[in-house]
Amino acid sequence: MRTDTEIRHEGVATLIKTLGPVEAERFIALINRERLDYTEWRRNQWLEETVASLADKARKLRSASKE
Repeated sequence: MRTDTEIRHEGVATLIKTLGPVEAERFIALINRERLDYTEWRRNQWLEETVASLADKARKLRSASKE
């Protein structure tokens, strides 16, 4: 099992890789500033998506990460 510090480090590294350093910092500030209802966020996150479209996106991400 990884430590909390290891998980934080990987999470921040992933944010920076995905968003870039400035937007990663903004994202963290938004999460800290606004009260986040994770359950509600997840419930509304994929409203416009189908299972097939999400599966297609997952396949594309997996292929891109193997390149």
